[in-house]
Amino acid sequence: MGVETASWYVLHTRSGYEALVKSGLEKLIENNNLNDVIFEIKIPTEQTIEEKNGKKKIVERKRFPCYVFLKMNYSNDYWYMITNTRGVTGFVGPQGRPMPLTTEEVQRLGIDRDVVIDLALKEGDTVQIASGAMASFIGTVVSVNEAAQKAMVKVEVFGRETSIELNFVDLIKVDVEQA
Repeated sequence: MGVETASWYVLHTRSGYEALVKSGLEKLIENNNLNDVIFEIKIPTEQTIEEKNGKKKIVERKRFPCYVFLKMNYSNDYWYMITNTRGVTGFVGPQGRPMPLTTEEVQRLGIDRDVVIDLALKEGDTVQIASGAMASFIGTVVSVNEAAQKAMVKVEVFGRETSIELNFVDLIKVDVEQA
């Protein structure tokens, strides 16, 4: 059983404990040599614009507060270890028993977005933001990190230029002649 047979499961956590649960699970994996059982732990986030004291800034927010996503090969042997991790209240499923997400659910929720995108971006390219709080904003690429699949994009927010780092999956290359 390897990563090919693994499914995504959802853990319910106490409010604000998502990062603590993730680090606790990482220690559990390390201490019990579970690298071949639990493959990924994710807390999906998105960028939003927040106003505080009359100033607007871009803030990273959890897309699903109180939930952590695990890609693993489940067995009852691991249920006890995982549910006894500090901050975990249980698996999401009938009577707290784990139920794997379907492929459609994973795609709709955007959990498995680590797909390598060949966007062929370079500095100065014009892009449109495809998702998140800044969806449909047009910006200019400032720098590209091909290995991390991220680009620094300069956009105008409330009359002020702001640079934000975005994943390739959140960008659409815009042909300047069409714009």
